[in-house]
Amino acid sequence: MSEISNYQKRPPWLKVRAPTGENQHDLLHLLRDLKLHTVCEAANCPNRGECWEDRTATFLLLGEICTRGCRFCAIPKGKPEPLDEQEPARIAEAVTYLKLKHVVLTSVNRDDLPDGGAHIFAESIRQIRAKLPSCTIEVLIPDFEGNWAALEMVLEAGPTVLNHNIETVPRLFPRFRPKASFERSLELLARARALQPSILTKSGMMVGAGETNSEVLEVMDFLRQNDVDGITIGQYLAPTKSHWPMERYVTPEEFDFFAKEGHKRGFRFVESAPLVRSSYHAHAQITQL
Repeated sequence: MSEISNYQKRPPWLKVRAPTGENQHDLLHLLRDLKLHTVCEAANCPNRGECWEDRTATFLLLGEICTRGCRFCAIPKGKPEPLDEQEPARIAEAVTYLKLKHVVLTSVNRDDLPDGGAHIFAESIRQIRAKLPSCTIEVLIPDFEGNWAALEMVLEAGPTVLNHNIETVPRLFPRFRPKASFERSLELLARARALQPSILTKSGMMVGAGETNSEVLEVMDFLRQNDVDGITIGQYLAPTKSHWPMERYVTPEEFDFFAKEGHKRGFRFVESAPLVRSSYHAHAQITQL
């Protein structure tokens, strides 16, 4: 792999707005008061300034410590804290206060729990539905180690969108996500469709980590074979020098190519651009899915 420095000057298409502004400070205070976490902060998302100023966030359930060691992710790894069963009520309180039209719920991996934390997802969905019925709900879930009863538990709570990121291509997957499985992720998406045929399914991947463009198209084909509705594709940026190295900056023209190829393959929604992340503009995506 021909590694390049992740700290060299970024190209102009990767410039982002700094996270400042009255709305984002208000949101941060709310999150601190309710003892909630966002993936925006935990994963150093480049879009957090824009999203926070729009009063949107992707809530991170099940604490801040992940039990896995995926080589691309900035979320801390280690021994997690005890499960907080009151978290769903506080999530619903935050969503209601913010008067969100669309909310995204994701989590760290909690392989230490029998259901991987699925019941916290399910209860969060139910609590939000009770307090703000008009809000659409997207869940960005882990693979639950192939515990399909856990997946069914989440689906029975009635999310609007079921998102599970494939992240990368089969060739890189075993090293990129050493405790996960490309085939298991595809099976999760297929099972979600089989269990709830009407649900909207979605997946995402990062590029610039050593894959080829033809491999990206192959992943699109795999997803469409499992009737996935939408896909997001963005530039991989290594959080630190100890993470998986970024190989190259993918050009805007290549991202446009991926978008065109995705539409050709029948995705109902494709968002492909350097700064795209799986939850970026999710509130707008729901109208297209």
